[in-house]
Amino acid sequence: MHMPRNVWAILVASLLTIISGAGATACGSRAAQDITKVLVVTDAKTGWYDAGVENGMNKLVPTVVLTLKNAGNEPISNVQVNAVIRRKGETEEWGGAYVKVVGANGLPAGASTKPIVLRSNLGYTSIEARAQMLKHTQFVDAQVQVFVKHGGEQYVKLGEWPVARELLTQ
Repeated sequence: MHMPRNVWAILVASLLTIISGAGATACGSRAAQDITKVLVVTDAKTGWYDAGVENGMNKLVPTVVLTLKNAGNEPISNVQVNAVIRRKGETEEWGGAYVKVVGANGLPAGASTKPIVLRSNLGYTSIEARAQMLKHTQFVDAQVQVFVKHGGEQYVKLGEWPVARELLTQ
């Protein structure tokens, strides 16, 4: 039987779509579970990190340090964390950070990550001492939202914390 080339192309494309969809379903049963139930925050600390001197001024950047525990029954791999930072009263993203926290080797069930540091590249600069910057009348507090992603899934919110008005050393 002879079929025109475009019909074969359509059949092959349809077959590949079906196969890839079946593969995603087979592999997606664990990935589709609520990642926020599998990975839990066991420790979170926020504050302002001394980012050194920029253009002759002291710079402080909002930071969150957290630890995640695999509360599931199986190892989990390919996990990314994204922080979104907003100044209090604002809806626009002010800064953020991204880090891949678990690679292909996975995080065993019951195990915890090393402390994960999410530090914004944006912050405040001033000629004042760093401790004084936090007390300045024009200082605007910030809020950090942390999102987690497993494999090819979408990011989901893991937690949200106000950024404490304290200096962090790490």
